[in-house]
Amino acid sequence: METSVGLNMAQMDFLRLLGHFTTVEQVTELRQVVCDYYARKVDEAINKLWDEDKWNNEKNEAILNQHLRTPYVYAK
Repeated sequence: METSVGLNMAQMDFLRLLGHFTTVEQVTELRQVVCDYYARKVDEAINKLWDEDKWNNEKNEAILNQHLRTPYVYAK
């Protein structure tokens, strides 16, 4: 099934699922489930980096000490 709005099948399935929700609370609960899913995926990816010795405390500290803000130049 091809859609004219540019959505793939997974996105279409998700939209069909959303059609069954009737309250804000249900949508809020689903949003939390999706957030938990992605948080778990991030944890798994980070754990894999640690297990493969591609990440360590030194890299954590280096990131914590980086200055990542965009320097703004104010007009005079």
